[in-house]
Amino acid sequence: MSIRTALVIGGGIAGPVTATALHKAGIRARVYEAYPGPAFGIGSALGFQSNGLAALDVIGVGDAVRKVALPMPNTVMSLGHKQIAVPTLGGIEPLQVVDRAALHQVLHDAAVAVGVPIEYGKRLAGVDEHADGVTARFADGSTATADVLIGADGIKSAVRTLIDPGAPAAEYLGMLGFGAYTECSVDIPPQTMVFAYGKNAYYLYWSLPDGRVGWGVNLPHTQYLSLSQAREVPAEDWLRILRETYGDDVPGGELARNTTADDLAIVGGLHIMPPVPTWYRGRMVLVGDAVHAPSNSTGQGASLAIESGIQLARCLRDIDDPATAFGIYERIRRPRVERIAARGAKISHSKTMGPVMRRMMPVLMPLAGRVMKIEETMAREQRYIVDWDAPVDVRAELAQV
Repeated sequence: MSIRTALVIGGGIAGPVTATALHKAGIRARVYEAYPGPAFGIGSALGFQSNGLAALDVIGVGDAVRKVALPMPNTVMSLGHKQIAVPTLGGIEPLQVVDRAALHQVLHDAAVAVGVPIEYGKRLAGVDEHADGVTARFADGSTATADVLIGADGIKSAVRTLIDPGAPAAEYLGMLGFGAYTECSVDIPPQTMVFAYGKNAYYLYWSLPDGRVGWGVNLPHTQYLSLSQAREVPAEDWLRILRETYGDDVPGGELARNTTADDLAIVGGLHIMPPVPTWYRGRMVLVGDAVHAPSNSTGQGASLAIESGIQLARCLRDIDDPATAFGIYERIRRPRVERIAARGAKISHSKTMGPVMRRMMPVLMPLAGRVMKIEETMAREQRYIVDWDAPVDVRAELAQV
């Protein structure tokens, strides 16, 4: 019996994309989001790689994202007074910087446009599986039933613990995220993303067409704070810490001093998802950050979530039995996402290094680039293509991982 209906838990990035891809596959999907409305005001800017855009093209959303994104064909690593150009790949689209709120809105609107219903205020309370389907129970007392249930509910996924009560939790990276758009007198080259190892901490920045500068911060912080906990601290208090931390850096000090409380986007603790042993059980399966959240250092979190949502839809399109479809989905996705997550973990560790290692970075970085074969790694990650029209073939999928 073919799979005809799906419940998608989570309305961030993976949820609407997965539901849109399921619609394309002929499967009726409905999205359930715990927040009372669309999360258009949550988060700051994020990096979006060419493989993510190529995946969005499969469901007809790529151009809408390109319209709200800013291409960054040049990348520079700033190490004190030394700047090292990072090699880029030819023949693919460059890194795109997109405001998370704008990305959420584009993906939400695309899902709604093809007929995907999205319900808000639906916090998952439990799941009942039966012979021919699965029923979700929500905190408001309502229920919904379909052939399969997909957990796209993010880093703190409730579906993950329903599938496996012993599943690992996300690991805190020891850093808090902040972002802002502000003014800066330093001449910053256009269409260039600068990754800067400052005197005390890491940050990144880029110029905007309107003359402003966008910047993002990975602030070392021993105590974990969730988004809501971090936002309970007055923005002025965070700005004082940022100005102390980045005050001696150029242009970090000026960026911090010019950022106002109204400018500051507070993201909270940064995470990485360790390998998840169990991706599915019965008629339930995980997608996106719920099962593979690499550190933000990879620039691949959103792109991988989108790829996985579309690949899951292909598997459910081509394979009638849910458990078999989920197993093949895991086989073709796990090697790729875990390889990228491992790379990101190494980069994140460098962001919290001590002062001695920070001084050695200008010497070590070029050598590390040669040893790690950066261009080969980038090519494997960024040239990945989801071939929607082809039947799912494990061997073909793994060949490009």
